[in-house]
Amino acid sequence: MIPDNTDKNSPRILIVEDESIVALDIRGRLNHLGYTVTGVAPSGEVATVMAAEQTPDLILMDIMLEGDMDGIDTAEIIKAELSIPVIYLTAYADNETLTRAKITEPFGYIIKPFEDRELNLTIEMALYKYKTESTLNENRRWLTTTFNSIGDAVITTDHHGCIKSVNKSASFMLSETTETLCGHNFCDKINILDAGSLKPIKIFQEYESGTILNDAILKTENRMVPVSINISNIEEKNHTIGVVIVLRDISQLKNSEAALKNSLKQLRRTFEETVVSLTAMSEKRDPYTSGHQQRVAELACRIAVKMNMSAEEINCIRIAGILHDIGKISIPAEILSKPTRLTDLEMGLMKTHSEAGYEILKSISFPWPVAKIVLQHHERIDGTGYPNALAGDQILPEAKIIAVADVVEAMSSHRPYRAALGLMRAMDEIIRGRGTTYDAMVVDACTQVIENDKFSFEF
Repeated sequence: MIPDNTDKNSPRILIVEDESIVALDIRGRLNHLGYTVTGVAPSGEVATVMAAEQTPDLILMDIMLEGDMDGIDTAEIIKAELSIPVIYLTAYADNETLTRAKITEPFGYIIKPFEDRELNLTIEMALYKYKTESTLNENRRWLTTTFNSIGDAVITTDHHGCIKSVNKSASFMLSETTETLCGHNFCDKINILDAGSLKPIKIFQEYESGTILNDAILKTENRMVPVSINISNIEEKNHTIGVVIVLRDISQLKNSEAALKNSLKQLRRTFEETVVSLTAMSEKRDPYTSGHQQRVAELACRIAVKMNMSAEEINCIRIAGILHDIGKISIPAEILSKPTRLTDLEMGLMKTHSEAGYEILKSISFPWPVAKIVLQHHERIDGTGYPNALAGDQILPEAKIIAVADVVEAMSSHRPYRAALGLMRAMDEIIRGRGTTYDAMVVDACTQVIENDKFSFEF
């Protein structure tokens, strides 16, 4: 009895050989070469049982065996159930035998008689090949699982656009199976449209690697799906050998954007209604100036447009203009509607409306400095205004515009204590104070609006 190698780290090999003398010889050779023999099976039936129990690292299989199963039949069962690498040992090398053996994808084929060196080299190559293929198969399983777990539709094609693979998300999105997609041209099977024009998008002709399309539509038989598309080339030695196309269903994003737009629209409507309500509340206490704030806002916005201010700045001026006299709700009604000129005491009380307006508006979260503009709309650039006698750049640009629009509208309109003075008198006033009392650029813009653009208030 030849003692088996006891090295626990050495490869474990099962011998399948029906001739005991040959099996004994092979066993001795393997021990000499440093391998561990797990056992000897004299037939295919015994070999399948021993292989399942021992799970060796490799099987040396004689093709000609006694019984109903030869070595090739046995190897086929072991490959299917256990995935253990097999090396054939045989004295027969006819074409028919080789053809049958190839089907089982053996890891080696040794013709008897053989040398120890040949046996050792074949075993080492088989073990290396099996380890490499096992690692490759494991990586492939990881990749396949990852590929099919991606929520976006992933499609790969060759450089001609022929579909090579699709993941589960792609099959679901396209309502097609892998079999019905693979092998077909991408453009023939998948209809991508431009969201704006609804014209077909020629992905392979019009777009390069790294392109991201955020506004496309996937058209299937049953539906139109808004998608974003990411295109990436697969390169090999500076040549494109394939393309990866990722389709992301952005239906939920589009719905969220639409809902957000509607929400913002509703908020803006509510905001506008609140501003109008505040204005109406103040003007009900001063019927003689009804519409004054809206007219000031209209002229101020026209001036801002003439000064090439941004849309946001103009909107800020419009809101501040509509609310600039909101503080007058704190002034007694008899002062607001007094038919004669105000006394100094009454005028002093009237001047507090800027600060009162600021106090009302400062706690409202406007996206612009509306409260400060309201506070400053009676300030003058030479420091003669109120309530804080600010001068020059201490005054907000928006407040300077409303100041001019306020003077022009007030002088042009009827008041309890006087008749309307008209636009010409109002223009004379702001021109007289150009660069001293009123900002020169604002006065120039106002003059152009009224004289060149033929602006007039609607009474």
